[in-house]
Amino acid sequence: MPPRGPTLTKHIQADRLAKIARLQEAGISPYPARTPGEPEPITSLLEDVDGQEGQTFYIAGRLGQVRDFGKLRFAHLQDRTGHIQIAFSRDDLQAFWPNRKLVEANDIVGVQGVLGRTKKGEPSLWARKVDLLTKSLRAAPEKFHGLKDQEQRYRMRYVDLFANVDERQNFITRSKLIREMRAFFDDHDYIEVETPVLQPIYGGAAAKPFKTHHNALDIPLYLRIAPELYLKRLLVGGLERVYEIGRVFRNEGISTRHNPEFTMLESYEAYADYNTIMERVEGLFDRICAQVIGGHLFTFRDAEYNLEPPYEKLKYIELFAEHNNGLDFFDVDGVEARAKAIGLHKPGLTHEKLANDVFEETVEPHLRGPVFITDYPKAICPLAKAREDDPRIAERFELFLGGMELGNAFSELNDPIDQEQRFESQLDDKDPESINEVDYDYVTALEFGMPPAGGLGIGVDRLAMILTGSTSIRDVLLFPLLKPLPEGSDATAMPEVATDEDGEADS
Repeated sequence: MPPRGPTLTKHIQADRLAKIARLQEAGISPYPARTPGEPEPITSLLEDVDGQEGQTFYIAGRLGQVRDFGKLRFAHLQDRTGHIQIAFSRDDLQAFWPNRKLVEANDIVGVQGVLGRTKKGEPSLWARKVDLLTKSLRAAPEKFHGLKDQEQRYRMRYVDLFANVDERQNFITRSKLIREMRAFFDDHDYIEVETPVLQPIYGGAAAKPFKTHHNALDIPLYLRIAPELYLKRLLVGGLERVYEIGRVFRNEGISTRHNPEFTMLESYEAYADYNTIMERVEGLFDRICAQVIGGHLFTFRDAEYNLEPPYEKLKYIELFAEHNNGLDFFDVDGVEARAKAIGLHKPGLTHEKLANDVFEETVEPHLRGPVFITDYPKAICPLAKAREDDPRIAERFELFLGGMELGNAFSELNDPIDQEQRFESQLDDKDPESINEVDYDYVTALEFGMPPAGGLGIGVDRLAMILTGSTSIRDVLLFPLLKPLPEGSDATAMPEVATDEDGEADS
């Protein structure tokens, strides 16, 4: 056996190592290469216990706490679909019985047995053959005092998933959500594409990137903060409806709503505008509600919401005035005074960005939703088309629910001269979250002609939060980014279950 690190050495159960040695002496592999057959999902047994009583099934999964009563042993077995009680009898398992205590809680086993019920009516599989498939070197968390600490659950997600079944369901729901997103766009004749994650020029959003270096070409590269500019190049190329679901990266803080690595859906549709995209969003959410959560009503952060379309539409400028004592967004002195009054004054920001900070602080927390906030100031929308009736305003909307932004959409700017000027204006701002250089290749693409289009971005993780009723984005990320532990601390220590437990027999 290879050397073990100090953490494993500290917590490993010595008797489990001894049992591995005894198994090997008995000619039993603690880690066989394969199962004797394909196991049935446990739910297929539970769907009709009485109708299938007396039939033989083979199942496999993780063994729960073992209750030993001499000639009988009981334990629950859990697979991806559910759990069922296993009854072990000395009379039925004469070959297995001498080695029975070498197989214990948290081991992964295969069991062939006869389906039935105990005297108390509990569905049970009466074992006829037991195969040890994986010997666990650590005990599972104890049932009632197990993996409760939230941060420990994030750090040990591999334990959290089998110890907390409700949490596992969150990720099943997330997977269904992404599946239905794909199905919706596929049904509307979009094609799914992949664009570069490593980009020489980052763009498509206002955010700080992660920077790396490519040795062979000796050039800096950035993890993408958005796939937008590459997706719109595809519209130029004639792929008129495209979407991508993928990871994006922003070198920013961590909170209940933010993780530096997250999943984004972006879609672009030629010959559409932001009104068309609103209809797409309502249709997408209608499908997700039907196929993922089984209805439009759900609870998030102790409040009930209804996602049945149509959604309310409110204008950005009007909301800004409503929540800031009638203040005009474009009033430079008034906005600066308001920002100072609420502790938001930031030297060096443009007026529009400072005013948007005021909006985020004073308006967004009140947006219960679902609601489309429309018609943002053009100056904070460098990739959106301006309204023809008011060039100060962009054809943009954001979707809010529960005080959180879920989606962002534009009527896409396709004027190459205007786009180049806006890029260069951004560069002149010297804002640390602005672009680092103008993407002239994207401007060149626009010079070849991009059709009028509507684009959309949706934060998949935030939507998964809402649909699962989770309070933190970390609850829907399998492996969220966490602070390193202080030196000498151990995230893996947990209450451990006993190997066997005596108690009242359920036979």
